[in-house]
Amino acid sequence: MLLPFDEAGHGRAVVLLHARPTDRTMWRAHLPLLAEAGVRAIAPDLPGHGAALVPDERVVAPWADVLATLDHLGVDRFVLAGNSLGALVALQVAVTAPGRVAGLVLVGYRPHDQPPSPRLRRAWDSERTALDAGDIDAAVRAGVDAWTAADAPREARAHAARMLRDQLRSQLTHGEPARAADPLDEDPAALRTLGVPAVVGVGERDMPDFFHGGEGLADELGAGGVVVIPGAGHLAPLEQPAAFCDLLVNVMKGERPGSSMT
Repeated sequence: MLLPFDEAGHGRAVVLLHARPTDRTMWRAHLPLLAEAGVRAIAPDLPGHGAALVPDERVVAPWADVLATLDHLGVDRFVLAGNSLGALVALQVAVTAPGRVAGLVLVGYRPHDQPPSPRLRRAWDSERTALDAGDIDAAVRAGVDAWTAADAPREARAHAARMLRDQLRSQLTHGEPARAADPLDEDPAALRTLGVPAVVGVGERDMPDFFHGGEGLADELGAGGVVVIPGAGHLAPLEQPAAFCDLLVNVMKGERPGSSMT
């Protein structure tokens, strides 16, 4: 499946992979910033999100679709930057095609087998209760409150609300597509042997689940400590685009950030 995408700039390629409740427009502020920094930035919709509608009965393998789209664009080697679901897909791409990945920048990661904190469980329950009652407005409010910091820029929260609303409507109309077997499950040691430069980050205001998940991932990747993005929640790149782009460009230059960004 070739994925819908936006792109900007020329130079070394970075692939921007969005979070679960969002779509590729999450990166609209990042594209010009990265292009100005001399980077070719490519932001696809993941299957089942945004304009990447999935035909009925199709089993999706997002990592394979990302690679097929990059093949179509003639991009052989690239840095992967992902938030939440995007971080997971970035890892799946990396273990599927390790020779093509020049680096990883992963924010807001939590392995699915990690027990949820009470805060995360409440967020899930609030959204599900609203959807079961047919109240999309309440589900959107619950999602925005869960995934962004309360004092995030107003436009960032409004943008998150628009993306979440579109995603929930699509989910209610089309359902959740079935997923292929996760390549991360095939070799539990795959992440430890990747050997690519990696940075793992988390928003300062995110839930404890993602601090814990990020620490475990950083250890597996040999990435050092988790980088904390100040003033941001789970959708840290959306809330702090300039800071995230600075982090990404520095990583592409081979610079290792400190444990906290300023």
